Amino acid sequence: MKFKLIISLAQDAYTDVIVDAARSAGATGATVITSVRGEGLEKKKTFLGLTVAGQRDMALFLVEEHLAANILETICTAGEFLQEPGRGVVFQIDIEDAIGLETQVKALKTSLEKDEL
Repeated sequence: MKFKLIISLAQDAYTDVIVDAARSAGATGATVITSVRGEGLEKKKTFLGLTVAGQRDMALFLVEEHLAANILETICTAGEFLQEPGRGVVFQIDIEDAIGLETQVKALKTSLEKDEL
């Protein structure tokens, strides 16, 4: 079984929505790293030397390759990434090897078998 790592960087207000949407699209779990910082095309505004911006979270999803594109699009829609600049970004990378996914692999195989019927 081949896997992709989907990485989502979004405003923290959208984290739960994104995780729930990814699960509904077939993701079997997520790891969320809170309070990450990034900078896009436009510099963040400051007030008295303090950055005025909401917190961002990074959500990581290790997903089966065939489900990855749909999960990616679902995250984009749920996070409203195309609505305005700076809302968030989501991308995927190939995973060469993964260990410790026995329960997820069982669940994925069962799900894929149901889809084939």
